[in-house]
Formats: sequence, C-alpha cells, structure tokens
Amino acid sequence: MTQAFDYFVVLADMRTGSNFLESNLNALAGVVCHGEAFNPHFISYPNRTETLGWSQADRDRDPEGFLHRFRDHPSGMAGFRYFHDHDPRVLDQILSDKRCAKIVLTRNPVDSYVSHKIARLTGQWKLTHVKRRKEGLAQVSASEFVTHVAAQQRFQIQILNSLQKTGQTAFYIAYEDLQDVDILNGLAQWLGLASRLDQLDRSLKPQNPGAITSKVENPEALDQAAAMIDPFNLNRTPNFEPRRGPAVPSYIAGQHLPLLFLPIAGGPTDAIKAWMAAQDAEGAGELCENMTQKQLRQWKRAHPGFRSLTVLRHPLARLHHVFCRKILSPDPGPMRQIRNLLRKQFDLGLPQTTADPDYDLDCHKQAFGKFVDIIGANLSGQTAFRTDPAWASQAQILAGFADVQSPDFVLREEELPRVLPDIARWLGKEDAAFMGATPDPAPFALSDIYDDALEQKIATVYSRDYLLFGFGPWSVTPVTGS
Repeated sequence: MTQAFDYFVVLADMRTGSNFLESNLNALAGVVCHGEAFNPHFISYPNRTETLGWSQADRDRDPEGFLHRFRDHPSGMAGFRYFHDHDPRVLDQILSDKRCAKIVLTRNPVDSYVSHKIARLTGQWKLTHVKRRKEGLAQVSASEFVTHVAAQQRFQIQILNSLQKTGQTAFYIAYEDLQDVDILNGLAQWLGLASRLDQLDRSLKPQNPGAITSKVENPEALDQAAAMIDPFNLNRTPNFEPRRGPAVPSYIAGQHLPLLFLPIAGGPTDAIKAWMAAQDAEGAGELCENMTQKQLRQWKRAHPGFRSLTVLRHPLARLHHVFCRKILSPDPGPMRQIRNLLRKQFDLGLPQTTADPDYDLDCHKQAFGKFVDIIGANLSGQTAFRTDPAWASQAQILAGFADVQSPDFVLREEELPRVLPDIARWLGKEDAAFMGATPDPAPFALSDIYDDALEQKIATVYSRDYLLFGFGPWSVTPVTGS
C-alpha cells in the first residue's frame, strides 16, 4: 500500500484521550508516536531527555530542524501530539505541510475540563491499573471553564481555517470513537498503512467513569458554566457559529449603569470595576461578567445609549504590574508553569517569597530587566511558551475588540480621575470620583528601578504600542497600578 503521508500529528488538548490514541497508534506496525514533542516544558514526556537524537535545548534552539526529524524518519511513520499551548513557532509549518497527516482529536469540553481538574487535584494523569485509581471531585469555576472552551475553539478554528486555505482535509475523531477498533483501523487506512489492529490496546484505563455531575463538587456552578456556552457546539469542533471576538467573557457591564468596560489584561481592571460598582445600584456583586456574545447583545438591547470604554496603561507600568502580580508572586496561579519555566530555562532570578531579605533593589531591577528581554523574545516568536494576553501588545488586543465592540472611549490610565466622572455625568450619575488603583504588590515600586536604559528597552519591545498610541517616557502619576 502506498503511504499517503511522511509523518503525522495528533492535534488535541489535555484530557481528550490523546494518550489512549497514542498507545493504539503505536500498536500499529511501523508507527511510532513520540508524545508531546513540542511541549515547552519537556520533550515528549516529563522524564524524557531526548527524542530522535535531539535534546530539549536543541529543539528549542531549532524547532523547524527538529520537525524535519519526523518528516525524514528513516523507517515507518513517526508523529507526535500537539496541543494549543505547545511551541507556536512550528504550527503554521505543520498545518501547511500536505505531507503531514492531521488527526484532530476532540472531546466534549465539559468532560475534558472536569477531567483536567480531577487530574490536577489527585496528581494522577494516567491509569494503568484500576486498583491504583485516585478519587477526587472537581471544583468548577465558571470563568475558568469559559476560558478553557475559548482556548479550544481558537485552536480548532485555526486548524480549520488553515486546512481550508491549503485545500487539505483532516481525520476527525471524537473521544467516544476511540473505543471503536473499526474507526481506528479506518484511521490506519487513511494514513496509508498496511497494518491493522485486531483489538484495542487497553493498557490505559478510563480514570473518571460515570455521570459528569457525580464528578463535580459544586454541580450548580457547572450548570452556570455550561449555560455560558451554546450547548449545540459543545460536541462538535470545529463549529460554524459566528466567530467570537477575543476575550468577550472578560467584558464588564453594569446592571443599570449603561456602561461597558473592555479590559486589557495587565491594566487597572479591579479599580475600574470597583468604580463601576459604586455607580450601579446593585453594586459589585451584580455587575455583568463572563458574558457570551449572545448575552452581550442582550445587554446592549437592554441599555440603549450605552457607552463603552477601554483603558491603556503605559507599557512599562503594565509589564511591571504583570511581573509583580503574575511572576514575582510565589503563588502565581495559572502562571505557575511559565514562572517555573522562566526560572529553570531562562535563569530568571525570582525569590522564594516577596519578603526574601536577599531579594534587594538590585535583584528586582535585574530580574525585571531580564523579564523584559524574555517577553521581547516571546513577542518576536523566539520562545516556546505562549504569548499570554497579560503581555501581548495593547495594539493587538484593541484590534481584536473591533470584531465585537469598538470602544467609544480609549482612555489613558492617567486620564481616569478626570474623565471617568465626566462619563458618569453623561450617564446621569453624580459624585462619581475615581479613587485610583492600589500599588503593585511588590517590595519595590517601578519608580525605584526606573532609568533611561529600562525605558529604551521597553520602548523597543513595545514599539508598535508606542507608535500607535503616542506613549512617551514613563513618569510617576497619581494612578499607580492595580
């Protein structure tokens, strides 16, 4: 049988059954799947030191060269699993290469989300013997679930659009299909392989069988989270609903106050949210958040004459805020993996605690300066970890808003004490003073480390923001960061 492809990629995400699919692909004669070959935190598997003769350092230095090792594999067909947060530098080449077989593995995002929460809770990511199964109940966060679904949708849309533009097709397989040996043999035929499976490799066992509600500690939050997503799209990816604008769930609106705030990550979001709550009769607890596109349209119809705004923060103040809140903190939450990556692979000098007596002013200045350099490389596509919205350019974020809502007001942070009361008066509110934001939670302020060299460095990294928004050198203002 003529082999149709040179190599393959399983385009999937965590907790979609990709380990099970890999084990069955490896059961086919002449096939080898090398795990998460482009995971920025390891190469193929957590304890692997090299793949196809390349180390992790070799791969990070020349990702395209490493990709060619799969294409030029001397015998049989080699492949790997690729998730949405793997090295973005090779994705375009993978998707555009017609000699690369694309296997798209999907799963109901509610199931994958709950499974991921349980795995993180128990520390058990694979199960080979049912007696060793660890039990746990997932604690659901509605906003976290929306973020989870949005990341999956963006990835699937990117795959779909690339295949459409290059005239390719992929082999789509759902989590439930993995238990059907005939479907997996159909995949083998599609790959152009002569070998077939007599039976499934069941060395990996399902970790969390049973109804979804039996696996969740707070099922009412799951209902709330699921209600944010169109249920007709939960089981089918890619989907063909109207494309969502970036970060719609992050928008904040008043129940009665006809004002819509489009936050830019790393900006004074908490301070503006508190100010909006003070103007709204219902207070902070009733502000509209985590909205879907449909809910946003409903809010607009219910608030004729509404106004919308976003706030720009000086790039230096914004990145220092992100550094202090997301990286310097010993408990960075979702940034934990990136924080560890920065410490281990980039030798970023971070203290164990912000109260570490050895972490002095010079350490802070040196660490932040190096962080600026790393982010510059990240924005230039020279690193293996994702470009997080917290440090993406504000020009790019603002451009994305236009698909859903172009803000009426694009304010600078230093303008807020003067302009926000005016906006409130236009909306029929009085005594709407803006109290400003709280200082960054760091042992040293930006003013303690600022100099011309740091200004020049940040201006180079965010040259587009400086050019489009007219930013000049940073200076201390009454609004200091939140």
